[in-house]
Amino acid sequence: MKLRKVTALALTGAMVAGLAACGGGGSAAATTKAAEETKAAAESKAAESKADEKAADADYSKLDKVELIGADSTGKGAAGQIFGELVASKVDKITGGQLTIDYHPNGELGGDADLLRQEQSGDIDIVVCQTAPTVSFIPEMAVFDLPMVFAKYDGDKIDQVLNGQDSKFNEQLSAAYETAGFHKLGILQNATYRLTTSNKEVKTKADFKELKIRTMENANHMAFWTAIGAAPTPLAWAEVYISLQNGTIDAEENAADTCVGANFQEVQKYLACTNHILYANQISINKDKYESLDPAYQAALDQAVSEAIAEMRPQLEKIDKDSKKTLTDGGMTLIEYDNAFYDEILALDGVKDLYKKIDGDVKGLGTTLQESLAK
Repeated sequence: MKLRKVTALALTGAMVAGLAACGGGGSAAATTKAAEETKAAAESKAAESKADEKAADADYSKLDKVELIGADSTGKGAAGQIFGELVASKVDKITGGQLTIDYHPNGELGGDADLLRQEQSGDIDIVVCQTAPTVSFIPEMAVFDLPMVFAKYDGDKIDQVLNGQDSKFNEQLSAAYETAGFHKLGILQNATYRLTTSNKEVKTKADFKELKIRTMENANHMAFWTAIGAAPTPLAWAEVYISLQNGTIDAEENAADTCVGANFQEVQKYLACTNHILYANQISINKDKYESLDPAYQAALDQAVSEAIAEMRPQLEKIDKDSKKTLTDGGMTLIEYDNAFYDEILALDGVKDLYKKIDGDVKGLGTTLQESLAK
């Protein structure tokens, strides 16, 4: 199979081009945007320089060529696809084409559960997906269902906890991956979250009472909404828009870019930054496959993932900001909360009970996560 050769420049350009229509703002915004792009470019250049240095240190030409198979089931142009293809491109560059990833995006090899099952059995090697689908294979990943656990922290702090070499949480979560037959390569996020869109103004905890909100069919997510007084309603994705339009439901929850893709600004009045679940993509590899790789290839793969995360994090923040702007330009009113709101929600008995339940399910990993974030 032939590797999909996608350069980091082309990937970045495609993402920025896709967001160009969401632009706008005054000179201050333009200055901030220019500064962010300059910083991102500098980080990318530094990462490429490190890759070149690493390539110079290892003589990959003396190793047998190895091709891995990677896949995702995200929508076209979604962060998961761009992340996976960027890792493939970087691995190719770092090793001079000796280690390659034949990457299949957008569900070419199946849905998330199918891909993870194939990865676990060794039929494919690498999978990129959001955290929720992994719970059926790695029960400890339910730690990401802890509501609002990340809401008060920035992307740098969360990245250190999820990916840091000295992070106790990362160590314990990685061990859970190994037990299930996977090897954790990294988690991509930048403190962007699932939000709530609604036709009812939800500024306070009391405003959520009896709010008919569409959720995923996830017991922990539904328990959270019930605990704050809402009425969670699982519903097929294809039915959500029309149900919001005709008033069958009042609200739904998703990442901002998903809301834009579904044109929810046409049928929803408010965009509330409830920040209840972190929007994150994990990348993993079959454990036996990783261990079979030459240590130089293992290092190259780890390096490619680390560089891709560093390069994409500013883009995730841009996508989130531009998506929120598209929704508000389309007529939605943005509602933001201070830390006191999150503290009030987290102090509810029902939410505290849910925390205890999830912490038990993940063998205390929830406590480790909270302690790591609070350091």
